[in-house]
Amino acid sequence: MAGMRAVVQRVAEAAVTVDGEPVGAIEGPGLCVLVGVTHQDTPAQAAQLARKLWSLRLFGGEDGVERSCSDFGGPLLVISQFTLYGDARKGRRPTWNAAAPGPLAEPLVDAVVAELRALGAEVATGRFGADMKVSLVNDGPFTVLLEV
Repeated sequence: MAGMRAVVQRVAEAAVTVDGEPVGAIEGPGLCVLVGVTHQDTPAQAAQLARKLWSLRLFGGEDGVERSCSDFGGPLLVISQFTLYGDARKGRRPTWNAAAPGPLAEPLVDAVVAELRALGAEVATGRFGADMKVSLVNDGPFTVLLEV
């Protein structure tokens, strides 16, 4: 089975609210990252995902050279997303069996954020387990799926 998943969107801006209150926002160019955790994921994978996110070359420069957030200090909005492990191959209702439970997933999502900050990233977050409303302006549109 694959490890941690992240849906990465290149954005001009992104924000998350809980109960109508803003909890995290970035002004881009930057990345909005939805992170899913499965049962076998480890802190080492969280660190690997963070390094990948910080160095992923998704931004074009005027000189034609592709750049990563680390090259220009691009911000990231990181949001936990257990539904990335939804499985709808059978029937019409997805199952969430592959998603890690909160006590396992929350520390690993937090580890991704902590590693990004240790690398020098400006990171905003959602609120784990909350009913979040995410808004963003996808630049491109540009979206990639990462698994580590």
